[in-house]
Amino acid sequence: MAFRYELRGEASDNRARLGTIHTEHGRIETPVFMPVGTQATVKTLTSTELETLGAEIILGNTYHLYLRPGSSLVADAGGLHQFMNWQRPMLTDSGGFQVFSLGDLRKISEDGVEFRSHLDGSRHFISPEISMKIQMELGADIVMAFDECAPYPADRQYVKDSKDMTTRWAKRCLAAHSGEDQALFGIVQGGMFHDLRRESAAELVDMDFPGYGIGGLSVGEPKPLMYEVLDELIPHMPREKPRYLMGVGSPDALVEGVYRGVDMFDCVLPTRIARHGTVLTRTGKFAIRDLPYAKDFRPIEEGCACYTCRNHSRAYIRHLFKAKEMLGYRLTTIHNLNVLLQLMVDIREAIAADSFTQFRQEFFRNYAG
Repeated sequence: MAFRYELRGEASDNRARLGTIHTEHGRIETPVFMPVGTQATVKTLTSTELETLGAEIILGNTYHLYLRPGSSLVADAGGLHQFMNWQRPMLTDSGGFQVFSLGDLRKISEDGVEFRSHLDGSRHFISPEISMKIQMELGADIVMAFDECAPYPADRQYVKDSKDMTTRWAKRCLAAHSGEDQALFGIVQGGMFHDLRRESAAELVDMDFPGYGIGGLSVGEPKPLMYEVLDELIPHMPREKPRYLMGVGSPDALVEGVYRGVDMFDCVLPTRIARHGTVLTRTGKFAIRDLPYAKDFRPIEEGCACYTCRNHSRAYIRHLFKAKEMLGYRLTTIHNLNVLLQLMVDIREAIAADSFTQFRQEFFRNYAG
């Protein structure tokens, strides 16, 4: 298998660590943030622009690509890398989170999930085996087991039953997956219950996946509760395998996740809020569409080296949003992704210098949320 994880260093006074993931399409330095390209595109940006920003790996969404254009069409194009002209590593999720987010539009059984498309109401069915087939046709370097993401809040019995089914589905995914150049990650579930999280981790570790996702967090629970779950869970996950905290991407959560030993993150947050005129900075975020920025000719963030900050002012970008010009969405997206990708570079440098504890303290002295 082309996939290999190399643990290159660990902090002396916390769980932060440096690693390299080797794939058929190149290396990924961890800790890493993965921009989300839901429908074979990170919204508003080209693959070349993503490379310029320093994105080492991006994420595609199985549910959305299954509905359109269809995984068989992507396979005919030579796979998702060729289809969207992205030649660096790629990960696809299993589609589970999106399916389970459909609420009344879906019905869960042991076999899988029957659901209605959010596009046209048509009926569909995804099982662990079908999820594997779709992801093999898409051809990403890393693929995820089909799981059930329990909502928050949820009672213990529901979460336990969901966790147990996720384990059974993980076994079926292993049996169905035959992509030689793909690494299949299991997904730890268990909600906010520490003992269920430990059980889930133990069950999946026994299956010897090459990496492990942490699902069912950042689903509405307070951040301190998420960190509490990570504090309890991470010691029960293999040291020699990458750990992927799914759906997490605010600057503060990236720092706190790395501090607790997480290697990989993804989230739509930077691109989604960019399209609504909210920009990230290392000290917090603000709505650039607001009136105070109408005559503000400074860049979004002083000292930021991204294309947007080197070339355009807050006043200009606000004007673009008020005029509903598409360039505004592109400029804020470039900036927001640069903030997170550069944050990860700085985090890796701090871990390498064994100064991540000090980095974290300094970060939170300046960060207002």
